[in-house]
Amino acid sequence: MLSLQDLDEYLSSDASPAHCMMLSDLDGFLHGIACSPVMIPAQEWVPMALGASPDVIPDDVLEAITMMYGDICVGLTSEPPEVEPIFWEAKEGHVIAMDWCEGFMQAISLRPKEWLRLTESGTHGFLITPILTHLLDENGNSVLGIPQEKLDQSLDKAAQDIPTAIVGIHRFWREHTKELTVPSE
Repeated sequence: MLSLQDLDEYLSSDASPAHCMMLSDLDGFLHGIACSPVMIPAQEWVPMALGASPDVIPDDVLEAITMMYGDICVGLTSEPPEVEPIFWEAKEGHVIAMDWCEGFMQAISLRPKEWLRLTESGTHGFLITPILTHLLDENGNSVLGIPQEKLDQSLDKAAQDIPTAIVGIHRFWREHTKELTVPSE
């Protein structure tokens, strides 16, 4: 069984497919898949994560990614929930969550219409804000319009808020799914 470090080394190596995700964005992507309002089959998301057909990926890498996804699902359904995103850390010591957030948004892109129920709920749309805070345009400007002089502080605060936001998003969909499956009297 590969460790996270071994998986990271594989994903960063020339042996991996050219368009595979790196460890942080893969972790964000898997959190997005686990939080999805509808189940997304592995045969759909695995090729997107790896940038290639699973047939060309070593079995231990596939097993490590499956285990990683399973651990995320267990963490989200634990009481209390446990969310430990894999963020990069800068030499200065602060976390960099942009790749993780981009991975999460790629998971959302698989079912964007279904995600609208959260973002347009009027009550829980704010939960996605810590993730959106990390999205920058090609010029390095916040897509949310956060002024450049406040961006670093906003990014640090948003990174701290991501675990709580992920728990909230997962709960929102669990409760919403119950509403759809429980017959009304």
